[in-house]
Amino acid sequence: MKTRIFILMFFCVLAISAQNKKTPPSMVGLTCKNCHTSAVPTKDKPAVKPCPRDNMVSVDQPAGKGPEVVTIDKLKNQTNVYSPVVFAHRLHAEMSGMSGGCKTCHHYNPQGQVIGCSECHEANRKREDVSKPDLNGAYHRQCMDCHRALNGKTSCVQCHQLNISGHQPDTQNPAMSIGKKVHPVIVAPTSLKFDTPQAPGKLVTFHHEEHVKLFKLECQNCHSNENCIKCHAENKIESIKTRTTEQRHAVCSNCHNTKENCGSCHADKPKTGFDHKEYTGFDLTRFHSKVTCNRCHVEKGNFGLLKKECANCHGVWTQDNFPHKKTGVVLDEIHSTLGCTDCHQEKDYSKPACTSCHDDKSYPKNIPGKLTGKTLSKN
Repeated sequence: MKTRIFILMFFCVLAISAQNKKTPPSMVGLTCKNCHTSAVPTKDKPAVKPCPRDNMVSVDQPAGKGPEVVTIDKLKNQTNVYSPVVFAHRLHAEMSGMSGGCKTCHHYNPQGQVIGCSECHEANRKREDVSKPDLNGAYHRQCMDCHRALNGKTSCVQCHQLNISGHQPDTQNPAMSIGKKVHPVIVAPTSLKFDTPQAPGKLVTFHHEEHVKLFKLECQNCHSNENCIKCHAENKIESIKTRTTEQRHAVCSNCHNTKENCGSCHADKPKTGFDHKEYTGFDLTRFHSKVTCNRCHVEKGNFGLLKKECANCHGVWTQDNFPHKKTGVVLDEIHSTLGCTDCHQEKDYSKPACTSCHDDKSYPKNIPGKLTGKTLSKN
């Protein structure tokens, strides 16, 4: 009994002490329901809401995994004028891949979940925190900017059907057919050519397929801040013309030095595809031709100049740790006892030289052993 009285007195002292302390501004008006879905959370069932914090993991998943159509009816009891919106979720999800992905609409998502607008935005318009839109405002702010830029039309009937007795549905209304639409398959180009009359080189040849298949770039690496407007807006040509040089180079600058090395892209005639020897001075030959780029360029998206010396990747070679027959030549008894640098003075082991021992012999006229049947390196 004494123990219970002591505990009760202890909590009373805490309550009085808390009342005497000034409540921080961030805690004013905060109740359990701000963080918990239950009015009486417990240790076993905390019922914690997903917390919308900037540092939480945002979920991005393929458009095909989301629902094809979503009926937005959270506010159906607030008005009888319009029917719930039939929202083509998959169509918009496909397009969002080039403008931010899922987080374009679903701003804050705990790991493994995609939460809807109503989890954070209240349906009630009378709210204390006016910095966060209510649910009605959140829906409209999310949609109207794109639709206004796309065709200038933001009337209610662009998305809503009138809910009036005797009213016949408008079959031309986008809200009636949008759920059945899918975006046409975009066929990626092999190469593109751009006229650049103001630059030292009058033409830029962009090998699109090469950047995707060879350099393994994702669409979002270049098309990260785009939307429907770029292809569908009526004034798209004018918007492209008014871009500054920095804006046009913004994407390319991630990999290319666009300020100092204009010649890497600009030329007076079309450029051929990527040739490793021509661009870097290092011939892949048959030894590296089938090696993926990221085996040597380990930092994703960074194809900076690497050292040409073999030891940079392979370590120091000796007669004991290097099987010379891989080169297509099995060394004879005399040459197998020599050190690698006796024949290969260059650190990339490219062109063997016979002059350190012979005055009358040269490679590849004279072979220091026998061929294995494999094609020799051009070097």
